[in-house]
Amino acid sequence: MATTNPQSQTPEPSLMGIVNVTPDSFSDGGQFSNAAAAIEHGLRLAEEGADILDIGGESTRPGAEPVPVDEELRRVLPVIEGLAAKSKTQLSIDTRKPKVARAAVEAGAAIWNDVSALTFDETSVEAAASMACDVVLMHAQGSPKTMQDDPAYVDVVAEVTAYLAARVELCVAAGIARERLIVDPGIGFGKTLAHNLSLMAYLDQLARLDCRVLLGASRKRFIGALDGEGPAKERLGGSIAAALEGWRRGASILRVHDVAATRQALNIAAAIKKMA
Repeated sequence: MATTNPQSQTPEPSLMGIVNVTPDSFSDGGQFSNAAAAIEHGLRLAEEGADILDIGGESTRPGAEPVPVDEELRRVLPVIEGLAAKSKTQLSIDTRKPKVARAAVEAGAAIWNDVSALTFDETSVEAAASMACDVVLMHAQGSPKTMQDDPAYVDVVAEVTAYLAARVELCVAAGIARERLIVDPGIGFGKTLAHNLSLMAYLDQLARLDCRVLLGASRKRFIGALDGEGPAKERLGGSIAAALEGWRRGASILRVHDVAATRQALNIAAAIKKMA
Protein backbone atom coordinates (compact mmCIF):
# COMPACT_ATOMS: atom_id res chain seq x y z
CA MET A 1 0.00 0.00 0.00
CA ALA A 2 1.54 3.30 -1.08
CA THR A 3 1.54 6.30 1.20
CA THR A 4 1.06 9.91 0.27
CA ASN A 5 2.36 12.96 2.06
CA PRO A 6 -0.55 15.34 2.64
CA GLN A 7 1.48 17.59 4.96
CA SER A 8 2.27 20.01 2.15
CA GLN A 9 -1.46 20.83 2.05
CA THR A 10 -2.16 20.37 5.79
CA PRO A 11 -1.82 23.43 8.03
CA GLU A 12 -0.42 23.09 11.52
CA PRO A 13 -2.97 20.96 13.42
CA SER A 14 -5.22 22.02 16.24
CA LEU A 15 -4.27 20.70 19.67
CA MET A 16 -7.00 19.11 21.77
CA GLY A 17 -5.92 19.16 25.42
CA ILE A 18 -7.16 16.32 27.61
CA VAL A 19 -9.11 17.07 30.79
CA ASN A 20 -10.04 13.79 32.51
CA VAL A 21 -12.53 14.27 35.34
CA THR A 22 -12.24 10.63 36.39
CA PRO A 23 -10.63 8.61 39.19
CA ASP A 24 -9.38 5.85 36.86
CA SER A 25 -8.06 7.20 33.55
CA PHE A 26 -4.91 5.41 32.39
CA SER A 27 -2.56 8.41 32.57
CA ASP A 28 -3.87 10.94 35.09
CA GLY A 29 -6.74 9.17 36.84
CA GLY A 30 -7.76 10.98 40.00
CA GLN A 31 -5.42 13.93 39.45
CA PHE A 32 -8.22 16.23 38.25
CA SER A 33 -11.26 14.36 39.56
CA ASN A 34 -12.82 17.39 41.27
CA ALA A 35 -14.23 20.31 39.32
CA ALA A 36 -11.89 22.99 40.67
CA ALA A 37 -8.76 21.01 39.83
CA ALA A 38 -10.10 20.08 36.39
CA ILE A 39 -10.99 23.69 35.57
CA GLU A 40 -7.55 24.87 36.69
CA HIS A 41 -5.93 22.18 34.55
CA GLY A 42 -8.04 23.13 31.53
CA LEU A 43 -7.15 26.80 31.87
CA ARG A 44 -3.48 25.88 32.10
CA LEU A 45 -3.72 23.80 28.92
CA ALA A 46 -5.42 26.73 27.17
CA GLU A 47 -2.57 29.02 28.21
CA GLU A 48 -0.11 26.47 26.84
CA GLY A 49 -1.74 26.65 23.42
CA ALA A 50 -4.64 24.19 23.39
CA ASP A 51 -7.18 25.05 20.70
CA ILE A 52 -9.75 22.63 22.15
CA LEU A 53 -10.29 21.23 25.64
CA ASP A 54 -11.74 17.69 25.72
CA ILE A 55 -13.58 17.00 28.98
CA GLY A 56 -14.42 13.42 29.89
CA GLY A 57 -16.14 11.91 32.91
CA GLU A 58 -15.95 8.21 32.02
CA SER A 59 -12.65 6.40 31.54
CA THR A 60 -12.43 4.34 28.35
CA ARG A 61 -9.07 2.76 29.16
CA PRO A 62 -8.78 -1.01 28.58
CA GLY A 63 -10.77 -2.84 31.25
CA ALA A 64 -12.73 0.23 32.38
CA GLU A 65 -16.17 -0.18 33.87
CA PRO A 66 -19.07 1.96 32.56
CA VAL A 67 -20.20 5.00 34.55
CA PRO A 68 -23.90 5.80 35.15
CA VAL A 69 -25.28 8.80 33.27
CA ASP A 70 -26.04 10.80 36.42
CA GLU A 71 -22.52 10.33 37.75
CA GLU A 72 -20.97 11.29 34.44
CA LEU A 73 -23.09 14.45 34.35
CA ARG A 74 -22.11 15.27 37.93
CA ARG A 75 -18.46 15.07 36.96
CA VAL A 76 -18.39 16.98 33.69
CA LEU A 77 -21.05 19.70 33.78
CA PRO A 78 -19.43 21.91 36.47
CA VAL A 79 -16.13 21.69 34.57
CA ILE A 80 -17.68 22.65 31.23
CA GLU A 81 -19.63 25.48 32.81
CA GLY A 82 -16.53 26.73 34.63
CA LEU A 83 -14.32 26.61 31.55
CA ALA A 84 -16.97 28.21 29.35
CA ALA A 85 -17.19 31.10 31.81
CA LYS A 86 -13.42 31.60 32.09
CA SER A 87 -12.01 30.76 28.67
CA LYS A 88 -12.84 31.27 24.99
CA THR A 89 -11.15 27.98 24.09
CA GLN A 90 -13.44 25.59 22.23
CA LEU A 91 -14.80 22.82 24.46
CA SER A 92 -15.42 19.16 23.63
CA ILE A 93 -17.35 16.53 25.57
CA ASP A 94 -15.83 13.04 25.54
CA THR A 95 -18.80 10.73 26.05
CA ARG A 96 -20.69 7.84 24.51
CA LYS A 97 -24.03 8.95 25.91
CA PRO A 98 -26.38 11.32 24.04
CA LYS A 99 -27.93 12.62 27.27
CA VAL A 100 -24.50 13.69 28.51
CA ALA A 101 -23.56 15.15 25.13
CA ARG A 102 -26.75 17.21 24.92
CA ALA A 103 -26.32 18.60 28.43
CA ALA A 104 -22.67 19.38 27.73
CA VAL A 105 -23.49 21.24 24.51
CA GLU A 106 -26.15 23.24 26.35
CA ALA A 107 -23.48 24.11 28.94
CA GLY A 108 -21.00 25.35 26.33
CA ALA A 109 -19.36 22.42 24.51
CA ALA A 110 -19.03 22.67 20.72
CA ILE A 111 -17.80 19.14 19.93
CA TRP A 112 -19.14 15.69 20.81
CA ASN A 113 -16.21 13.28 20.91
CA ASP A 114 -17.70 9.77 20.85
CA VAL A 115 -15.38 6.74 21.06
CA SER A 116 -18.28 4.56 19.88
CA ALA A 117 -18.87 6.57 16.68
CA LEU A 118 -22.51 7.15 17.74
CA THR A 119 -23.26 3.43 18.16
CA PHE A 120 -23.45 3.15 21.97
CA ASP A 121 -27.06 4.35 22.11
CA GLU A 122 -29.69 3.85 19.42
CA THR A 123 -30.65 7.53 19.67
CA SER A 124 -27.10 8.89 19.28
CA VAL A 125 -27.20 9.68 15.56
CA GLU A 126 -30.56 11.43 15.86
CA ALA A 127 -29.30 13.39 18.87
CA ALA A 128 -26.13 14.45 17.04
CA ALA A 129 -28.17 15.57 14.03
CA SER A 130 -30.33 17.75 16.25
CA MET A 131 -27.40 19.54 17.91
CA ALA A 132 -25.32 22.30 16.36
CA CYS A 133 -21.99 20.74 17.29
CA ASP A 134 -19.15 18.96 15.54
CA VAL A 135 -18.91 15.19 16.05
CA VAL A 136 -15.88 12.93 16.38
CA LEU A 137 -16.50 9.41 15.09
CA MET A 138 -13.91 7.03 16.52
CA HIS A 139 -13.31 3.40 15.61
CA ALA A 140 -13.18 0.86 18.43
CA GLN A 141 -13.33 -2.93 18.32
CA GLY A 142 -15.35 -4.11 21.31
CA SER A 143 -16.13 -2.23 24.53
CA PRO A 144 -13.51 -0.61 26.79
CA LYS A 145 -13.91 -3.51 29.24
CA THR A 146 -13.01 -6.20 26.67
CA MET A 147 -11.44 -4.45 23.67
CA GLN A 148 -7.86 -5.52 24.37
CA ASP A 149 -8.65 -9.19 25.08
CA ASP A 150 -7.82 -10.42 21.57
CA PRO A 151 -8.20 -7.76 18.85
CA ALA A 152 -8.04 -9.21 15.33
CA TYR A 153 -8.30 -7.90 11.77
CA VAL A 154 -7.54 -9.22 8.30
CA ASP A 155 -6.45 -5.74 7.12
CA VAL A 156 -6.69 -3.20 9.94
CA VAL A 157 -6.22 -0.13 7.75
CA ALA A 158 -8.84 -1.17 5.20
CA GLU A 159 -11.32 -2.30 7.85
CA VAL A 160 -11.04 0.80 10.03
CA THR A 161 -11.23 3.08 6.99
CA ALA A 162 -14.30 1.26 5.64
CA TYR A 163 -16.02 1.36 9.04
CA LEU A 164 -15.47 5.10 9.44
CA ALA A 165 -16.49 5.77 5.85
CA ALA A 166 -19.76 3.96 6.50
CA ARG A 167 -20.37 5.86 9.72
CA VAL A 168 -19.72 9.16 7.95
CA GLU A 169 -22.20 8.35 5.19
CA LEU A 170 -24.84 7.25 7.71
CA CYS A 171 -24.41 10.51 9.62
CA VAL A 172 -24.61 12.60 6.45
CA ALA A 173 -27.79 10.76 5.44
CA ALA A 174 -29.21 11.56 8.90
CA GLY A 175 -28.67 15.26 8.33
CA ILE A 176 -25.25 15.89 9.90
CA ALA A 177 -23.22 18.08 7.56
CA ARG A 178 -19.97 16.43 6.45
CA GLU A 179 -17.97 19.47 7.54
CA ARG A 180 -19.16 18.82 11.11
CA LEU A 181 -17.70 15.29 11.11
CA ILE A 182 -14.24 14.30 12.35
CA VAL A 183 -12.84 10.76 12.07
CA ASP A 184 -10.47 9.05 14.52
CA PRO A 185 -8.83 5.63 13.95
CA GLY A 186 -9.00 4.85 17.69
CA ILE A 187 -5.38 4.12 18.57
CA GLY A 188 -5.36 1.60 21.42
CA PHE A 189 -9.07 0.81 21.19
CA GLY A 190 -9.14 -2.86 20.27
CA LYS A 191 -5.75 -2.85 18.54
CA THR A 192 -2.41 -4.57 19.00
CA LEU A 193 0.93 -2.78 18.69
CA ALA A 194 1.13 -3.73 15.01
CA HIS A 195 -2.42 -2.52 14.38
CA ASN A 196 -1.68 0.85 15.97
CA LEU A 197 1.52 1.34 13.99
CA SER A 198 -0.18 0.40 10.72
CA LEU A 199 -3.02 2.85 11.30
CA MET A 200 -0.58 5.66 12.00
CA ALA A 201 1.62 4.75 9.03
CA TYR A 202 -1.37 4.90 6.68
CA LEU A 203 -3.33 7.69 8.34
CA ASP A 204 -3.54 9.36 4.95
CA GLN A 205 -6.20 6.78 4.03
CA LEU A 206 -8.55 8.44 6.52
CA ALA A 207 -7.62 11.88 5.21
CA ARG A 208 -9.27 10.84 1.92
CA LEU A 209 -12.71 10.57 3.54
CA ASP A 210 -13.22 14.32 3.09
CA CYS A 211 -13.44 14.86 6.86
CA ARG A 212 -11.01 16.22 9.40
CA VAL A 213 -8.85 13.54 11.02
CA LEU A 214 -8.17 13.36 14.76
CA LEU A 215 -5.25 11.34 16.14
CA GLY A 216 -5.15 10.42 19.83
CA ALA A 217 -1.85 8.66 20.52
CA SER A 218 -0.64 10.63 23.53
CA ARG A 219 0.98 8.53 26.29
CA LYS A 220 -0.66 5.35 25.03
CA ARG A 221 0.52 1.83 25.81
CA PHE A 222 2.03 1.15 22.38
CA ILE A 223 4.75 3.72 23.18
CA GLY A 224 5.75 1.76 26.27
CA ALA A 225 5.65 -1.48 24.29
CA LEU A 226 8.22 -0.05 21.88
CA ASP A 227 10.43 1.64 24.43
CA GLY A 228 10.14 -0.41 27.62
CA GLU A 229 7.10 -0.40 29.86
CA GLY A 230 6.97 2.42 32.34
CA PRO A 231 4.55 5.01 33.75
CA ALA A 232 2.35 6.71 31.15
CA LYS A 233 3.75 10.11 32.13
CA GLU A 234 7.20 9.01 30.93
CA ARG A 235 6.02 8.67 27.31
CA LEU A 236 6.43 12.30 26.26
CA GLY A 237 9.05 11.66 23.61
CA GLY A 238 7.02 8.93 21.96
CA SER A 239 3.87 11.04 22.17
CA ILE A 240 5.55 13.94 20.37
CA ALA A 241 6.97 11.62 17.70
CA ALA A 242 3.49 10.21 17.10
CA ALA A 243 2.01 13.73 16.93
CA LEU A 244 4.54 14.91 14.35
CA GLU A 245 4.08 11.80 12.23
CA GLY A 246 0.32 12.15 12.53
CA TRP A 247 0.50 15.71 11.21
CA ARG A 248 2.79 14.61 8.38
CA ARG A 249 0.21 12.02 7.35
CA GLY A 250 -2.83 14.31 7.42
CA ALA A 251 -4.10 14.69 11.00
CA SER A 252 -5.76 18.06 11.54
CA ILE A 253 -6.45 17.59 15.27
CA LEU A 254 -4.05 16.03 17.78
CA ARG A 255 -5.49 14.95 21.14
CA VAL A 256 -2.67 15.31 23.69
CA HIS A 257 -1.87 15.48 27.37
CA ASP A 258 1.30 17.59 27.02
CA VAL A 259 0.12 20.68 25.16
CA ALA A 260 3.12 22.98 25.66
CA ALA A 261 5.71 20.43 24.57
CA THR A 262 3.66 19.32 21.58
CA ARG A 263 3.03 22.92 20.50
CA GLN A 264 6.75 23.63 20.69
CA ALA A 265 7.57 20.57 18.57
CA LEU A 266 4.97 21.53 15.95
CA ASN A 267 6.23 25.12 15.80
CA ILE A 268 9.79 23.96 15.17
CA ALA A 269 8.70 21.41 12.57
CA ALA A 270 6.59 24.04 10.81
CA ALA A 271 9.46 26.56 10.80
CA ILE A 272 11.81 23.99 9.24
CA LYS A 273 9.18 23.02 6.69
CA LYS A 274 8.85 26.64 5.55
CA MET A 275 12.58 26.73 4.76
CA ALA A 276 12.49 23.60 2.59
